[in-house]
Amino acid sequence: MTAPTTALSLNTRNLAEVADHGIAVPTYDRSAVRPGIVHFGVGGFHRAHMAMVLDDLMQAGLATDWGIVGVGVLPHDVAMRDALADQDHLYTLTLKHADGAKERRVIGSIIDYRFGPDDPAGLLELLTDPTIRIVSLTVTEGGYNVNPVTGEFIAEDPTIVADVEALRAGELPATVFGYIVSALRARRDAGLDPFTVQSCDNISENGAVAAKMFSAFARLVDVGLADWVGENVAFPNSMVDRITPATTDGDRADLLADTGVTDAWPVVAEPFFQWVLEDDFTSGRPPYEQARVQVVADVQPYEHMKLRLLNSGHQGLAYFGLLGGSIFAHEAMANPDIPVYLRRYMDEEGTPSLSPLPGIDVEAYKDSLIERFSNPEIRDTLARLGAESSDRIPKWLLPVVMDNLASGHPIEVAAAICASWARYAEGHDETGGRFTIVDRYAERLQEVAGAQAEDPLAFVRQEQFFGGLAEEPRFTAPYLAALTSLHERGAKETVRRLAAHEPL
Repeated sequence: MTAPTTALSLNTRNLAEVADHGIAVPTYDRSAVRPGIVHFGVGGFHRAHMAMVLDDLMQAGLATDWGIVGVGVLPHDVAMRDALADQDHLYTLTLKHADGAKERRVIGSIIDYRFGPDDPAGLLELLTDPTIRIVSLTVTEGGYNVNPVTGEFIAEDPTIVADVEALRAGELPATVFGYIVSALRARRDAGLDPFTVQSCDNISENGAVAAKMFSAFARLVDVGLADWVGENVAFPNSMVDRITPATTDGDRADLLADTGVTDAWPVVAEPFFQWVLEDDFTSGRPPYEQARVQVVADVQPYEHMKLRLLNSGHQGLAYFGLLGGSIFAHEAMANPDIPVYLRRYMDEEGTPSLSPLPGIDVEAYKDSLIERFSNPEIRDTLARLGAESSDRIPKWLLPVVMDNLASGHPIEVAAAICASWARYAEGHDETGGRFTIVDRYAERLQEVAGAQAEDPLAFVRQEQFFGGLAEEPRFTAPYLAALTSLHERGAKETVRRLAAHEPL
């Protein structure tokens, strides 16, 4: 296969030529695909799992009435709208193996994209259409508007206040909460079945969280509507496991250099894929189980495995790696102490906090995590892994701490990971280079982290994130030891001691 001398645009008209240049393309008739799913938050993660699964089913002649209509409601979603529109909503998915091999395909299951501010009435009409039976979400951990300490809905958020007032007045919404609750109200009033709300975000019990938050929003609008939602709308829990780095200009350039095809927003991911989904749907679902999805009665054990091993492992990798001068995950993993320290966390702290996992070889799963973190082809940035820490650490790592405190299992490594976050939040590495803290609470986190010289427990005293752990000596002792070591010895020596079970 030789790349053409001129760039080949990705669109429906050029699919045959794209296939001639080494990229698998849809063989089904996309014009016959009908919408059945509306998805809020189209990014790389959604396109590397849910959209891929639907494409697999369509390739097998199934689920052609479950086409995906993507939706964005935030200003930055304009970029995705434009990128997909120019390509007839096609995009490439590249799976990168550690040995350098690449599997490339074009995904065709997204058939349209709506940007809410362009036509809010039209979007609401789409959501009210009875052919839409699932509304799915990847709106990030912070998109559910949950107070991280109380677990309750943040009703005083200005965007929420405005949308509640709009719905009470019969006006058009602006947020994902407003659109979904407005559509559910319209369907109820019209005597139509509600759609399923299917969360795909990295949140423990994501379906239960979505149910609680959307019901809380509905209750602010109309108590009777909230009761109806609670009785009639399914919110299945799910867990997705696939490392999907943010798309870079390098990914676009690699695709062009290798194939001659241009894609404004390609997706790159690892080969590993796992999606576990609770079989709880209001108005039917695609035959997910025919496309490698584990459809089960209870997702929680599998979800805890991922959140407490993979996602918490990423937190353990991100801050120590960044403080030690690495940029990419595989660079940090090249330090032989980091895989050993991460495996110590997984074995001694993460695994004891898990429930039994039928059909899963946990030891093999942990082995695979070390391999996946080390994959040099993925080029996953530590900055991505360390972003939005205030949403991630409380939901992924601190439950391990709390469970192990209750059961008497160790927490030393988890406490050190928390200390590495506190040190990272100071905003600079060990040579004085500055970090850009990507977090909705970035300014406050840096301010509190800057007070650690006077009060080493200042960071942990943020009850919004840590609850009452500042008063728990079994946590504060290893936390303070790690924070002191990070300031006095640096990240690499601290990791070496953790890997060797040496005192800090």
